[in-house]
Amino acid sequence: MSILQTFILFSFLLSASHAAVQDFCVADLSAPEGPAGYSCKKVSAVTVNDFVFSGLGVAGNTSGLIKAAVTTAFANQFPGLNGLGISLARLDLAPGGVIPLHTHPGGSEVLFVIQGSISAGFISSSANTVYLKTLNKGDSMIFPQGLLHFQLNAGKGPALAIVSFSSPSPGLQILDFALFANNFPSELVEATTFLDDAQVKKLKGVLGGTG
Repeated sequence: MSILQTFILFSFLLSASHAAVQDFCVADLSAPEGPAGYSCKKVSAVTVNDFVFSGLGVAGNTSGLIKAAVTTAFANQFPGLNGLGISLARLDLAPGGVIPLHTHPGGSEVLFVIQGSISAGFISSSANTVYLKTLNKGDSMIFPQGLLHFQLNAGKGPALAIVSFSSPSPGLQILDFALFANNFPSELVEATTFLDDAQVKKLKGVLGGTG
């Protein structure tokens, strides 16, 4: 067998090993979610509604602290996404609105601006380089998996974007809330962030943390 034939055979076997063995795996939301996602609902119980989601057509409530709202279409809201490696979200930003520095441990993100202007960026893990851009209607930006990134309204009116993820459950960890909206002892926050006691207590008070 030639090298070319061997390569073709190997490529076929590799691709076949990752092929789906069924058309879909609609999430069984009555079962717990595991590392590989939800288990599959019985095909006899699947309906067309499992593959349809209307929530992204409704604006989110932007009256809160960050003046922003994220409406997610993840596997637990959109069961048909389970196992397909994709999901969606709607991002609404009122004037002054911001999605603080955060990460998605489980997936990369693509943001597409529908309305307004959004300043967005991410920080590389290798050199702490900041990749920052003001995006306008029709612009898109990629945020690689696991990297700290943010979005904020860069205009005077409301901004709207649709986001896609490379996972049906990309996860979310917001840096400020991870540090200050919990029972992480203040002295440890101060020691690990170089903030002083007054700053930590103020931030914990704003975000509802204890400790």
